[in-house]
Amino acid sequence: MPIARLIAVFCCLAALCARAGAEERNLWPAHVAQVDVAGHVTSSESVGPLVFQKPGPDGGTVSGVRPFFVQTKDTAGRTTVASVLYPVFTYRADSDTYKWTVLNLITGAGPQQATASTDQTKAFDLWIFWFSRQTGSPETSYRALFPIAGNIKHRFGKDELSWVIWPLYFRSEKNGSVTTSTPWPFIQSTRGRETGFALWPLFGWRDRPERFHKSYYLWPLAWNNTIQPAEDAPAGTPPTRQHGFIPFYTHERRDGFVDENYVWPFFGYTDRTLPYRYHEQRYLWPFFVQGEGDNRLVNRWGPFYTHSVIKGMDKTWYLWPLVRRAKWDDSGVAQTRTQFLYLLYWSLEQRSLTNPAAAPAGRTHVWPFFSKWDNGAGRRQFQLFSPLDVFFPENDTVRETWTPLFALYRSDQRAPDDKRWSLLWRAVTWRHEYDEKEFHLGPLFSTSSRPESKRVAFGNGLFGWKRDPGEPRSHWFWFDFPPKVNNLPPPAL
Repeated sequence: MPIARLIAVFCCLAALCARAGAEERNLWPAHVAQVDVAGHVTSSESVGPLVFQKPGPDGGTVSGVRPFFVQTKDTAGRTTVASVLYPVFTYRADSDTYKWTVLNLITGAGPQQATASTDQTKAFDLWIFWFSRQTGSPETSYRALFPIAGNIKHRFGKDELSWVIWPLYFRSEKNGSVTTSTPWPFIQSTRGRETGFALWPLFGWRDRPERFHKSYYLWPLAWNNTIQPAEDAPAGTPPTRQHGFIPFYTHERRDGFVDENYVWPFFGYTDRTLPYRYHEQRYLWPFFVQGEGDNRLVNRWGPFYTHSVIKGMDKTWYLWPLVRRAKWDDSGVAQTRTQFLYLLYWSLEQRSLTNPAAAPAGRTHVWPFFSKWDNGAGRRQFQLFSPLDVFFPENDTVRETWTPLFALYRSDQRAPDDKRWSLLWRAVTWRHEYDEKEFHLGPLFSTSSRPESKRVAFGNGLFGWKRDPGEPRSHWFWFDFPPKVNNLPPPAL
């Protein structure tokens, strides 16, 4: 992960903590709010972490009732992202279109009512039974009811798919070739730019003049293919030949490449000279493999030890799948990832290649107990417990909807003199921000200290003592509750 992306993760995580310079109003578990100097609530949580509202990353707001409903609104008040029991239901929208999905099985999309876009496409899918797309043009619109009847255009890698009482009749078209199956997949006939016939799984063939001829027997055991070189290949380039009969023997030969296997896939070799040099020998694959070539190395003695270097990715396994270590460079950043049993321990360290003396950035997950983050510039965070972040490291919706529910303890260091932590979903909070200190034990007890003032309160102001600015000493107070606060200020336009 590039450092820029790691910083973006920090920004999202920081939103879960109190904002710099904010004063806390703690009536846990009913309500905990961060209040700015103008008396506006900048963020709040109620009923522990469940009900919340806070500023969004782009000037809007994020609010909801975790994990049941979470929404993000832009500065104009329009909902751009929403989820219900994520990932059960999700909704995303921009200025022109919207899209929603239920477990990626029921999906819908269409244009916004006020959009000026010429694209008025509407789509609705109920997997695997109903597919529809209405674009306003018969050439690209379709409706299909599976397995009864219908046609689908420009999806699933085909120009068109159609069927009637599938699998009795099925038709697919791509690049001017039409394959008809009656029934699918047993009897297939191809016409058009390509020709072919198949009585699956006994035999089948497919031919395109001056391009290829492919055939199989007792699929997937035996095959024999001849593929002509690409049109832009140098003159005299030989065709690719592929044939085999699993598990006894397989062979592939093309210009600068030979791959041969005996007792497939256990024993064989690969010899490549174009476009790079590489030779590999396999003994009882995948356990024992030796390969070497241009910027490539494979030294595998599985499951005890494996070391490979391929396209700059340096990976080492010890006692697979126990320990894995990977090193690579990405956008001027040296990355090192260490894992134990894939996810039980997961650590990523990032170092600048242009400034080697800079402190490293990184993330560490010890599943499911804790996660910690360090941006290398003095910002550090820690959470106990963290069962989901290691599975969804780039998923902001998971981080917003589910991660706070497990945050039994959180700490956030923004600078050496700017630290804060919370326990039991902000039942207990502590903040040390330069010359200010603040502590809350729910509504029962709180202290705050600034250079010009100090306050110790019981019962959220029922009684206590304080020293106001300009006063030489502290004095007792009774019924000195915090002033009423305003809601979140309107987003800046």
